[in-house]
Formats: sequence, structure tokens, C-alpha cells
Amino acid sequence: MRIALIGLGMVADTHLAAIQHSRKGLSLAGVMGRDTQRTQAYSDKATRALGYRVPAFSTINEIAEDRSIDFVIIATPPDARTDLVSVLAGAGKPILMEKPVERTLAAAEEIVRICRQANVPLGVVFQHRARAASFAMKQALDCGVLGQISTVEIRVPWWRDQAYYDAPGRGLYARDGGGVMINQAIHTLDLALWLLGPITQIQSLMRTTSLHQLEAEDWAGALFEMSNGAVGSLMATTAAFPGGAESLRVQGDKAAARLESGVLTITHLDGRIETSGTEASTGGGADPMAFTHEWHQTIIEDFASSLANNSEPIASGSSSLAAHRVIDAMERANRSGQRTEVFHAS
Repeated sequence: MRIALIGLGMVADTHLAAIQHSRKGLSLAGVMGRDTQRTQAYSDKATRALGYRVPAFSTINEIAEDRSIDFVIIATPPDARTDLVSVLAGAGKPILMEKPVERTLAAAEEIVRICRQANVPLGVVFQHRARAASFAMKQALDCGVLGQISTVEIRVPWWRDQAYYDAPGRGLYARDGGGVMINQAIHTLDLALWLLGPITQIQSLMRTTSLHQLEAEDWAGALFEMSNGAVGSLMATTAAFPGGAESLRVQGDKAAARLESGVLTITHLDGRIETSGTEASTGGGADPMAFTHEWHQTIIEDFASSLANNSEPIASGSSSLAAHRVIDAMERANRSGQRTEVFHAS
């Protein structure tokens, strides 16, 4: 399938590498950024990497009107999404976009609505769902290996230096929609929700530490209840030098499970220990791009397969709203200081 890439920031190289290494018949049909010169430079770079010409598009209409393009990857900042989606959906182009869907829950829901009304497939790059260890944990949960779930712990102890937040627009509500929750911890939160189901009630504290200067939060903590009866805690930050691996720990009445650094460890109450997956960096340190392209590759290949087979992708637009709803509830709880209900789709 032929793919157009819109947005040529840090993650563009990950998408380029994913397409380059895929053996599933994927090709890059063109690229588009905000700056004409930068777009041409990236076009030349992609052409050299892939060994065939990768055009530089100058307008969204060129992409929308190109019948040879099978789907479009949107990797822009979240404040640049809605107009792009409206044009592409109007032309019937399927869309795979980087997280978050948009800056606010309402805006994210609007993007999902636009695609639904146009009957256009929408996927989101929640690549943590694509790890082998994540699939192994999902299978263990579905088969009842852990038993009744009682507690859940989500931790994202990451680090970003001030130079990261000095980039124009980063950490601003107007561009990013928030700080550590919507930009970094959303991945681990989404994974927990995908595996365990909805969070129903939450209390939270969201703050900016003295280690960073940014408008939004670089530290967030929460206590929550889930629809499966479990209770849990969340801590997420980009102020934990030098940065560590995010983790998801789940306690059941038959076994405990820990997902960390791409590895699943299940410890049974009878003493047996099982492990699966491969250890890998996930970008928790000062270099936000210190992670493999392989998970993006799985997401892109899965989205292409879902289009070919008329099936749901690993991370559909509608399923990706679950994390947005929790973050929205955290922000409301932080403002009110009260336990807050998480809104769910009717």
C-alpha cells in the first residue's frame, strides 16, 4: 500500500524506518511538512533511504486528490489535526495518526466523529499495544491466568531536560493540550485500559516541578477505581532523572504480572515465574526517540492489513478515546480536588 506522511518532526524518521524495513508491500508515496524547504529536504532524504522517488507535497489537497495513495499518516502536533482530517476524510482517505488524537477530549471526539460520519477508517499509533509482551499479557488476562484483578499500578518515571521544553510550543496547552499525561504517559495509560478495561472514578494531583519551566504539568499522580472492581495508582513524570522504564503492575488472586521495558513477568502464587518479550528502551531518558521502529512498523502493517481485510486495527480512533477520557477526568479532579467520574461513551 502507498502511504503519505504528513508531519516531519522527531517521529518522522521512525515512520520512515518502519516503512523501509517492512516486507508487507508498503511504500512511501510522499511527504508534507509546514515548511517547503524542510519538506523538500525530507523528500530527498526519504528518496535516498528507500531507493525510489518520494515526492514532496505542498498542500493537503494534493494528497487528498491523489488516487494512488491508500492511506495517510498524520504525525503533526495535535493542534494541526482537525483541518487535515476534515479534508482527508472528505476525500475518503483512511488515516493513521500519532497520539494524542487532539489536545482536548472534545476535540478528539470531534475527529473521531468526522471520520465516522465519512465512513473513513481511523487508527492511532499506540505502539505499546503492539509489543509481544503486551499481547502475551492480554492473552493471560483473557484466559484468567491472573484470576480476579485486585490492584493496578501504573508508573512512568521519565526524564526530559529543559531543552526539550524550550522547543517552540512544547508543553503549551495551545499546541500540545497538556504535559506529561497527554504527551508521554498516555501510552502506558492506554495500554492499561486496553488490557484491563475502563477506569470509572479518579482523584488526581497535577503539578509543574521546579526542575522544568513549562505551562503544563511535568508530574501527575492519581488514585482510581476500575470497572473490573480493581483499585489502582498512577504516577507519571518527566522530572525523574535520569529516566527509567515505564511499568504496569497487576495483582490478581492467582498471580501477579509486571510489564516493563517490553518484558512480561508473571509470578504465580505457587511460586512459578514465567517471562516473555524482549527488553528494549522506550524513550524514557533525555533522548525521546531512543526506541525501536519495530512497534511503529507493527502498527502501520496492522493498519494496512485492516484496510485490506475490512477489519478493526489494533488501536482504532474510537478505542483510543478511552485514555483521553481518563486524562480529562484527571484534569477536572485536579481542579476540583474531588473524586471525579470518568465520562464514557453512551
